[in-house]
Order: sequence, then C-alpha cells, then structure tokens
Amino acid sequence: MNLALFDFDGTITRGDSWTPFMRLATGPARKVVGYTVLLPVGVGYYARLVAGRTARPLYAQVAFRGVEAARVHDIGGRYASEVLPRTVRPRALEQIAWHKENGDTVVVVSGSLAVYVQPWCESGGIDCIATELEERGGRLTGRYLGGECTGPEKAVRIRRRYDLRQFREIYAYGDSAEDREMLAIANRRYYRWNEADEYEPAS
Repeated sequence: MNLALFDFDGTITRGDSWTPFMRLATGPARKVVGYTVLLPVGVGYYARLVAGRTARPLYAQVAFRGVEAARVHDIGGRYASEVLPRTVRPRALEQIAWHKENGDTVVVVSGSLAVYVQPWCESGGIDCIATELEERGGRLTGRYLGGECTGPEKAVRIRRRYDLRQFREIYAYGDSAEDREMLAIANRRYYRWNEADEYEPAS
C-alpha cells in the first residue's frame, strides 16, 4: 500500500479557498473591525512582507472569537458542497481517483480550515488533516487547536497519524514553501504537478 499526501489550496483547488470562506463566514461588524485593526497586516501580506501563517490566525481571532461553533460548521459544510466543487482541478480529482483505485491511502494535509476541508474530504472518502478551530462550551475561541497545519506542522501531524514504515511508497503533492516539510517526507514528490527528485521552492 502507498500513501498519497495532497496539499489543498493551489494544489487540489485552483487557488485560495481560505479567503472566500472567511468572507462568507465573517459577520459584517467583524469585517469592519478586521479591515480596520488588521489593515497593516493585510497590506503586508499582499506585499509579501507578512507570511500567511502569521496573518491567518489574526484574522481568525477577529472573525470567530465567541461565535457559535455550530453556525460556522454549518457554513463550512455548505461551502464544501456548493462552492469548492467549482474550484477543484479536474487533474487533482483524476490523480486522487488513480490512487484510490490502486488501494492507496489518500490524505489531504492542509493549512486551511477543517470546518470546510473535512466535509469535502468526507464526501470523497479521503482522510483529512487540517487546521482546526478551538471550541469551548459550544463557541469558538478564535484560536487554532494545536496551531496552524502548515510548514513543519504538516510533517508532525502526518507522522502522528500514520506509521510511515508501513507504506511501500509515499507520494506528496504541493505548490508552495508551506509544503516543504511534507514533500520532504515523500520519495515521489510533485511540486505544482511536476515531479522532481529535489524540492527547492521559491520563497
């Protein structure tokens, strides 16, 4: 049996799934606060001066702190079924299908939010490792449970979930520097759908 690890945004999807979801899930008043308080962060992000892994948790704090968890999960489920299918690359679905036909274990490993990545994966019979929103008493705290699933954390969570020694080959598919450590785990690496023996992504 083989293991196939797929990044989500930019690899399975044609682009960013996180920002459209945040626009959909964030209430009007919180959007105003976010645009005002986090304006320097947003400008820095689009100018490539602030990393996404730094900016995203700050926006999540503003958007979700104290919000009813069931409401966000409901929006995530609808986003997964109604919006994501329009953004998914046919090539990605074909590759996932190929792995499943071979009996491989297929896993999406994503820094995006589990509230919508998880239901999308469940609909296709795929395992999911993604960023989880922390809940207490039925409400979100605005924090990530265990941090964001990007960079080195991807490799940590993969090894925590799976015994890599049981797989004959490990495939990994990614598109950015946030996938570096996940790709390093694999002996079959695909960066932006091109196979490479070595992986040296642009920063």
